[in-house]
Amino acid sequence: MYQLSADLDEEVLPGTNILISGPPLTGKRSLALDILATGVENGEGAIIVTTKDSATRVLEDFARRTEYESRPVAVVDCVTRQQGVGEVREDKRIKYTSSPVDMTGIGIKLSEFLQAFHQDQGISHNRIMVHSLSTLLMYADLQTVFRFLHVFTGRIQSVDGLGVFCIDSSSHDEQAMNTLTQLFDGVIRMSEDEPPDIRLQQ
Repeated sequence: MYQLSADLDEEVLPGTNILISGPPLTGKRSLALDILATGVENGEGAIIVTTKDSATRVLEDFARRTEYESRPVAVVDCVTRQQGVGEVREDKRIKYTSSPVDMTGIGIKLSEFLQAFHQDQGISHNRIMVHSLSTLLMYADLQTVFRFLHVFTGRIQSVDGLGVFCIDSSSHDEQAMNTLTQLFDGVIRMSEDEPPDIRLQQ
């Protein structure tokens, strides 16, 4: 079982994918990072797919939650190369895709990290975070994103991982939200005034 975080008194089965949904500035990204940090402190692997912030910024934020330097923590950065920030080199912690549009590349980089953690290092529990699905929907249509997520969530399920995906609910219509929500085993709804509302399909 995966314990979500210290603040969320919930455990979920391996292979679970969760959508964190809410308007801007309600703490979706922060909660997702907390969930991954909880896993790292329990000896689990963490892979962060970022379509909004650079890997450097994500790791700086993660370092405020837990010491990760000697631990299996990795980032798939979909931002830096698109911004044309000089020449960036991949290493064992950071891999780059050309842009958030490169969903095939995102899937490949995720698989490479999962193989490194799961098969090479024997880490059986891995948490994967994607921030944010809203960025993907800015660049691609709903059907393309749905197909990508269908494969991506299936990959997480197949390795008994825990997937945590953030989306800005106010940026998409009800049809888009309902279409994407059906891919997930649970939804955490965030709001400004209320604590997180967790609905899990057990």
